Amino acid sequence: MSDKGYRIERDSMGELRVPEDALWGAQTQRAVDNFPISGLAMPRQFIAALGLVKWAAAGANAELGLLESDVAIAIQKAALDVAAGGYDEHFPIDVFQTGSGTSSNMNANEVIAHLASAALGKAVHPNDHVNMSQSSNDVIPTCVHVSAALAIHEKLLPALQHLAAMLETKAEETRDVVKTGRTHLMDAMPVTLGQELMGWKSQIEHAGERLADTMQRLAELAQGGTAVGTGINAHNKFGGKVAVLLSERTGVGFREADNKFESLSSQDAAVETSGQLRTLAVSLTKISNDLRWMNSGPLAGFGEIALPALQPGSSIMPGKVNPVIPESVAMVCAQVIGNDATIMMGGQSGNFQLNVMLPVVAHNLIQSIEILASASRVLADKAIAGFTVNEENIRRAVGRNPILVTALNPVIGYELGAAVAKKAYAEGRAVKDVAREMTDLSEEELDRLLDPAALTEGGIKH
Repeated sequence: MSDKGYRIERDSMGELRVPEDALWGAQTQRAVDNFPISGLAMPRQFIAALGLVKWAAAGANAELGLLESDVAIAIQKAALDVAAGGYDEHFPIDVFQTGSGTSSNMNANEVIAHLASAALGKAVHPNDHVNMSQSSNDVIPTCVHVSAALAIHEKLLPALQHLAAMLETKAEETRDVVKTGRTHLMDAMPVTLGQELMGWKSQIEHAGERLADTMQRLAELAQGGTAVGTGINAHNKFGGKVAVLLSERTGVGFREADNKFESLSSQDAAVETSGQLRTLAVSLTKISNDLRWMNSGPLAGFGEIALPALQPGSSIMPGKVNPVIPESVAMVCAQVIGNDATIMMGGQSGNFQLNVMLPVVAHNLIQSIEILASASRVLADKAIAGFTVNEENIRRAVGRNPILVTALNPVIGYELGAAVAKKAYAEGRAVKDVAREMTDLSEEELDRLLDPAALTEGGIKH
């Protein structure tokens, strides 16, 4: 806000000063004064959800004959402007505020009422008109669901589809590159690089499927429950109409919750969603760590691939290049796992008829969705798409891998196979050379049994 001066606003607790160019009123100002905690305002996606819910509420009230048409139209216009991000600077309240999010609800009511009053040329009241048929206790849980569902629908699911498609493309390019498999970080039987990448693709696809299933619960809205779940002061068709209007506007199939007492008092759907985000974070961490190991070196590590060189890696060691994208993604995943712990604690804080950690649940849930979406796209475009394969390094390691002797077990038995492997390890020789000396197998049989490419067949059900 500017330094021009202040105006006097009033609420049920009396008078106080508000910056003269602020669109908010007394209740928002009290929250600004009461919660100078973190400097973190509520997320853009949440403010968008507030605008959409106020838009739908005004439309529902008008359809039910409870709100004059001109007032409803003015509220809806202002609410959509809020949803579009036109007035974010007028939503200054800290995330760490009243646990019901009442301050943020009143912030929206006051800003929208101010805008609607100016457009209409007559007073639009923040409580009587903008908040008609509503309570903070159903608006904020509704906004938690709406904001998360839209972020998943518009950002995260498309990003996961993009990452999965990129992995499939790269897997097809590397389908014939046979490399040393590893278990316990130790040499194991060979796989193809394409098989490895298809394993990652499956993880990402399963993450998308889990989130799509969770969306069924996120789509249930508390709106219509008002203060404690009984729907006091709201028409019994209000919640259903709000859900229909939101569905038509967003393309997400929102519906009125069957049980408002659950939807006001618990955040189980948010906790479930966060759990699915945590699982995705675990998957992305695994993929990122595999990429870092495969890229390690280039001389003293595995050196199987070379990730794109995006920036200098050291302020003291010239020429060093680091795996910065997988490192960034791994940090995102750590943040998401930490956010999940907070959301879990928030979900436990439903006391009787209301959860009282709603703002921090919303903040952490939206942040997790958005940073996972961004990280997935960056991983696809700046790491997966452009890495090159060091085929000579891979071929050399496969040829010297004594664990290939596993393929001889059905013919020569485990004990003799172990002896062949130990001798190959000790002498740094190829298994085929040692097996030629220690077994009766012919050259043709050894070639057939120890063909690395043949040993990679299977593992994917088509």
